[in-house]
Amino acid sequence: MGDNSDRVLAVDIGGTKLAAGLVTRDGDLVTRAQVPTTGTDADDLFATLMALVETVAPASERAALAGCGVGTGGPMTPQGESVSPLNIAQWREFPLRARLVDALGLDVYVDNDAKALALGEGWRGAARGSANYLAMVVSTGVGGGVVLDGRLLDGAGGNAGHIGHMIVEPGGRLCGCGAHGCLEAEASGTAIAAVTGAAPRDASMEVRQRTGMLVGRAVASVANLLDLSLACVAGSVALGFGADFFDAAQAELDRSACIAHARGARIVPGGLGDEGPLVGAGAVAWRGLGHDLGVR
Repeated sequence: MGDNSDRVLAVDIGGTKLAAGLVTRDGDLVTRAQVPTTGTDADDLFATLMALVETVAPASERAALAGCGVGTGGPMTPQGESVSPLNIAQWREFPLRARLVDALGLDVYVDNDAKALALGEGWRGAARGSANYLAMVVSTGVGGGVVLDGRLLDGAGGNAGHIGHMIVEPGGRLCGCGAHGCLEAEASGTAIAAVTGAAPRDASMEVRQRTGMLVGRAVASVANLLDLSLACVAGSVALGFGADFFDAAQAELDRSACIAHARGARIVPGGLGDEGPLVGAGAVAWRGLGHDLGVR
């Protein structure tokens, strides 16, 4: 299966777009492509994904790849044997890993997209050299991955780090998970569009600052609970809102993380920019193949 190759196929599955690329052993993204997340049903969406993969890794060239790594929205069962992304209605208990193994003929490793980002940020991004940090995606949805003592937390089903489902506004908007006031229901791109009637890129200063404030509130709770002092935040909403978002997030973190071990915690933009999801998916593959990323 191309065990000696220096490249893996990286796949990022999100509620708005699907992306694929090739990532080297050193974490370089050497080619990439993306398409909208479209499909009338589960098989149609999978066909869209496979057509995308063909553009970056044609079937005739896949045997030279070391494997495939996937970052996808959750929840899921361990190793991505079954995935049910809240933002992808077509896939409920979809057997993603098995379908990819059959279609690609490669070893396939699947993890939550924000956990994948956490691996990438620790490997090549803003958390490099840090043993304790949180990585977040604030985009169509809100996800997170936690690294403690140099180890990525998995949890019982591989879903540890779901910061998007921390309650930040008690009694707030109904979330897709069924609760009210989740961070995802208040601060995601989907929520912003539903409340304002416009795309997040057109959001007012007030909305940008409130979004940052809510993220800072959630990060403060994580810092207080888990004794970590760094949060790397990426995703189209966070990075698109820029300083308005990050300044408000840091101010709320400073207000709310007051216990000694969390005081001084920082929120920074993800160091991988828009390459983060695919570098993270590549990291999932290299980790599964036994490559040392600096994060276990």
